[in-house]
Amino acid sequence: MPNDTDVSPSALAPLRQPMFRMLWIAWLAANITMWMNDVAAAWLMTSLTTSAFMVAMVQAASTLPVFVLGLPSGALADIIDRRKYFAATQLWIAVAAILLCGLALADALTAELLLALTFANGIGLAMRWPVFAAIIPDLVARRDLPAALALNGVAMNMSRIIGPVVAGALLAGAGSAYVFLLNALLSIFAFVMILRWKSEPKVSALPGERFLAAMRVGLQHVMQSPPMRAVLARIFLFFLQSTSLTALLPLVVRDLHAGGATAYTSLLAAMGGGAILAALNLERLRHRLEREDFVHWGTLVHAASAAVVVLVPTLWVAIPAMFAAGMAWIATANALTVAAQMGLPNWVRARGMSIYQMALMGGSAAGAAVWGYVANLTSVTTSILVASVVGPVVLLLTRRHAPIGAHDVDHSPAAVVAMLPPPAIDIEPDEGPVMVTIEYLIDPARAAGFNAVMQDTRRARLRQGALSWGLFRDTARPERYIEYFLDENWIEHQRRLERFTAADLGLRERRLAFHIGPDAPLMRRYVAESVDGRPGGDADTR
Repeated sequence: MPNDTDVSPSALAPLRQPMFRMLWIAWLAANITMWMNDVAAAWLMTSLTTSAFMVAMVQAASTLPVFVLGLPSGALADIIDRRKYFAATQLWIAVAAILLCGLALADALTAELLLALTFANGIGLAMRWPVFAAIIPDLVARRDLPAALALNGVAMNMSRIIGPVVAGALLAGAGSAYVFLLNALLSIFAFVMILRWKSEPKVSALPGERFLAAMRVGLQHVMQSPPMRAVLARIFLFFLQSTSLTALLPLVVRDLHAGGATAYTSLLAAMGGGAILAALNLERLRHRLEREDFVHWGTLVHAASAAVVVLVPTLWVAIPAMFAAGMAWIATANALTVAAQMGLPNWVRARGMSIYQMALMGGSAAGAAVWGYVANLTSVTTSILVASVVGPVVLLLTRRHAPIGAHDVDHSPAAVVAMLPPPAIDIEPDEGPVMVTIEYLIDPARAAGFNAVMQDTRRARLRQGALSWGLFRDTARPERYIEYFLDENWIEHQRRLERFTAADLGLRERRLAFHIGPDAPLMRRYVAESVDGRPGGDADTR
């Protein structure tokens, strides 16, 4: 990883890192296939059915797998080789594209079968996104991370232009089958580029995490992180509102004067162009706006742009409105993605970003289904207008309760000094649970301040994977407090040391500042003992 002190002179600085540049090209190719598939599938669906709900469900089918499979995918990306896993996702997408191509050439696609294969393609998206999000901070310096994430947005929106334009040309000149064929070829190209990346294996003296335990810890980490909870709420609400425009765009185009495949791809290209222009200028805007400002204004501008598209059904008005919507979309999404990346340590990054993507895609899938249903009951125009009102109203109602990006936490790894003696007994790796107790002596006059610090400590212990945590006060000695936390087994207890960060070190200093004993707080460690064949952690109620 490059040195954090390197100067970042421009928004394009991360591309000077060869590994980032190579994987960025692979990411661009992968996203081109995604947009080509979505455009071809959405347009093909309009010829297979007249139901607005089924058309909107094309987007839901492509995003729902990320919501369903995001956490398992993130757990895999954190515990196995990320390079091999990333490459495998591209092969999956190539197979899905080949199946779509074959069925389209045989004229055997139905609306239901198209949705099923779109869902299969979405599984590939669910598999690849967390691993790519997790490797970016390892490729660039911390100060370059916002620019690197903006460049990922550029790749996404270049693909939003290139993909629909190429798909539109193929749809008009050759047919949907050849769109799917090109998808397969591009997926194989991305697969080859990924294999050229020589990743550095994670070094640990401990065995890898178990799959189910990794999912539990990942979910627990995010749920115990107030900054991450705020980001999840923001991204879900934004995509719930903003998806109405993209999900129903094929039907909006159908009602435009001279609407058709060319008009559809032109509007998508305009949205992508606006996003690219905004992404290249985000570094300049960050000196003037906070992340919360990006989310606030991005939501309002996107809602207003969507309303203009349906209220003035003219292509030459819709194109600049879509351009503005693209600018708002990338500004909002980038601000939230940076906040999520800054809120996660590396050991749980793929899992955390998969949960972030679940919230994003959950909002997108829910929005596509809800606004498609509203369009069926009323009209496409009414549905998009209602979404344009609901999004900003919900944002304004919740903004004060969930601000983002106020302070970035330092999650860089920190050396931890062992405060416990080595065990005097032999302990098996899976033996447990393991309980740690820490005894503090606290001035009763400062008890309120100590309790506030211990609330932060509780969240930190649980974020690191503890099964439970508690704080007790001695009834005979009011100044004596006992903290305890429980780890699943001996290995998970040892893994806690690998997860120690600079933020945890700072929290430890805050706790110790309240301790008034002559010596350091007394720490003890216990391992569960089996009684009559029963695990020691189980309660015997006989």
